Amino acid sequence: MTAHFDAVVFDCDGVLVDSELLSMRMSQRLLRDVGWDADIDELMATFTGCSREFFDAEVERRIGRPLEPGWDAAYSGWLAEAFESELTAVPGIAPALERIGLPVAVASNSGHDRIRMSLDLVGLLPRFDGRIASAEDVAAGKPEPDVYLRAADMLGVAPERCIAIDDSVFGVEAARRAGMLVLAYRPDAVTAAVDRVLPIDDLHRLPEVVDRLAREGVPSSA
Repeated sequence: MTAHFDAVVFDCDGVLVDSELLSMRMSQRLLRDVGWDADIDELMATFTGCSREFFDAEVERRIGRPLEPGWDAAYSGWLAEAFESELTAVPGIAPALERIGLPVAVASNSGHDRIRMSLDLVGLLPRFDGRIASAEDVAAGKPEPDVYLRAADMLGVAPERCIAIDDSVFGVEAARRAGMLVLAYRPDAVTAAVDRVLPIDDLHRLPEVVDRLAREGVPSSA
């Protein structure tokens, strides 16, 4: 295991911006219109961090029919309104970014417009502008590793020399498959003891964790 890391790659929703509950509320509203009356906890458990392809396929499975083209046309407008009035940065992330000395990038399953809107609303866009990898850029979103590999390429850093921070099972798997060391921000993002995955429960601690990993390497159990 290497003791040297050159960059940090962040998921966006749930790691940089506190958007997931807002997004699921809008998804819940949308899904009611197609006949699935799901509760928020079910949606969070099913869809947090997923790709668009997974979302559509699962909705079709639940409602028992294909979705019509444009079925979700209202979603972007609803989400933009909710973000403009309620979106905040994840607690601890802004001061953490101030103290992390390594280059940073974003790797997200969201589209570029949504990522940029989200980061701009909470004042974090300047830190990542020009280093944002979206599922729109690659053949497949998380849990495939493509978007994390794209972020590493944008940084000019080998994936195994990157630390990834993600909060979903899909994202943790994607970053691990990309060869990165993964800090899993939510406890349920680590579903089993797997190589190169460590939990982190407080982003205020992130600069110290990154610095220690860069200096001392990865624990043998990771």
